[in-house]
Amino acid sequence: MNTTQTIQVMLVDDHTVVRSGLAAFLKAYEDLELVGEARNGLEALNLCRKKKPDVILMDLIMPEMDGIAATRAILKDYPEIKIIAMTSFDEEELVHGVLAGGAISYLLKNVSSDELAKAIRNAVSGQSTLSPEAARVLVQATRPTKQPLCDLTEREMEVLNLVVQGNSNQQIADALVISLATVKAHISSILSKLQVSSRAEAIAYAIKHKLISL
Repeated sequence: MNTTQTIQVMLVDDHTVVRSGLAAFLKAYEDLELVGEARNGLEALNLCRKKKPDVILMDLIMPEMDGIAATRAILKDYPEIKIIAMTSFDEEELVHGVLAGGAISYLLKNVSSDELAKAIRNAVSGQSTLSPEAARVLVQATRPTKQPLCDLTEREMEVLNLVVQGNSNQQIADALVISLATVKAHISSILSKLQVSSRAEAIAYAIKHKLISL
């Protein structure tokens, strides 16, 4: 990333104190810029039309429209935006709901400033960040199957291995010398065969069933 390029971030949280704290956090990093704040999902959706942020820090429990519904609605209209779910809870329904809705990462609000800044930068690069609690929920809830490999091809196993290592689609394409479209097709096939709905769930499945070596 160009050192002069800033990442435009939007905050969505119904608590003013939380938004103020996150706003202060963003000011500490030269490459992160606050471009908007919203108190609920509806406000966030409307604000996206004006601000077009790179990354949204999304609370999940809010009035009017919650974070899961907002994530789905925003990504339907603006699929290029990266959404990081931030909450005080690690309940299974919340984790699965927002990741299935398209959020790239899931963090608890007790995350450190440097960890959050790294997660924002990773999100822009297409890399997921999961709190240990969220990862545990996904691993515990992943549905077992009689055939854990689910007939993944050798190439799909290579792609899955790179996904688990945190590589973005472009990095996988570069590593395997294949096109970006081919990478996306492989990942779509992997998600279908593993019967999961997101990269994060695929990672949890691969770890739980030891499909890859960490």
